Amino acid sequence: MSHKHDKLLRSLFQSTHVSGNLHWRDVERLLHHLGATVENISGARLRVKLNGIEGILHRPHHGHTLGRMDVSHLREYLARAGATPSQVENR
Repeated sequence: MSHKHDKLLRSLFQSTHVSGNLHWRDVERLLHHLGATVENISGARLRVKLNGIEGILHRPHHGHTLGRMDVSHLREYLARAGATPSQVENR
């Protein structure tokens, strides 16, 4: 995993405080790097499948950064899909 992807993944799980300034473009690149398939459903909704786990994520509506709720949802999805920093490191 590249340093940039590793840093982004760790920042998602770093603390209980959820950062609200992650760029969607970087998140999408991380998902692809982890092996996820991303499919447009409608509007800003995306179907993401990673490690056999399917989830729905939303692109930011205004601007290019994810809000706190979007980051929290992304964190929950990645944890369900087994893509926490420690799990990725052990692969």
